[in-house]
Amino acid sequence: MNNLLTVTDQMDREVTVSFPPKRIVSLVPSQTEFLLDINAPVIGRTKFCIHPGDQVKDIKIIGGTKKFRFDKIKALNPDLIIGNKEENYREGIYELAKDFPIWMSDITTLTGSFNMMQQLGKICGLENNAARIISSCKTSLKKVRKSYSGRVIYLIWKNPWMAAGKNTFIDHLLTFLGYENLILDERYPTLTTEEIAKLNPDHILLSSEPFPFKEKDLDEATNQWSNAKSQLVDGELYSWYGSRLRKWG
Repeated sequence: MNNLLTVTDQMDREVTVSFPPKRIVSLVPSQTEFLLDINAPVIGRTKFCIHPGDQVKDIKIIGGTKKFRFDKIKALNPDLIIGNKEENYREGIYELAKDFPIWMSDITTLTGSFNMMQQLGKICGLENNAARIISSCKTSLKKVRKSYSGRVIYLIWKNPWMAAGKNTFIDHLLTFLGYENLILDERYPTLTTEEIAKLNPDHILLSSEPFPFKEKDLDEATNQWSNAKSQLVDGELYSWYGSRLRKWG
């Protein structure tokens, strides 16, 4: 019979879970990847949880990050669900919390990401595995700290244009890398083409997610804002706050 462990998640919610959990459903792609990397028993994932590819293909899909299939989750009967304040929707989390223990992350900094990994390692009884990944992430990130420069706008959506602003993990990482984020509004404000031009960025980064910017969008951006250097970037590198951070090295 499992023991019980009571922990406080990153939203200051007290959560009591079976220790160690044996049936985990993860509602967040970057956290799914981390859990699998530490060999945690993940039995359910969202359709956006695509890494590591050789492992997720055999894990049941329970819908999207903002549209859960409650029937599928209940059929899996998890003893722990892992979610995130930004990526999941409040009503769905409240509904699941009626039946299952849910540990929620709330991450806007690298410190928050390392805390998440450490806490999930502890909850799963896999602290050593988590510590190795955290150490690897820190080593990789150290290699790129302040290695970039210039005034930047990081676009995440088109029609309308939306950019990453303050109080986001992306903004924190951009600053860590050495960029100056020109978007001072909170979260993900909407911008017009003219407003972007007026900000006069040195760099415009077109993320691969959540909007899948392609070469045609890069051509449009280059023509629209000719004073800036526009480029396509891997959104997973800038917004996934789990073990994918190791890939910066």
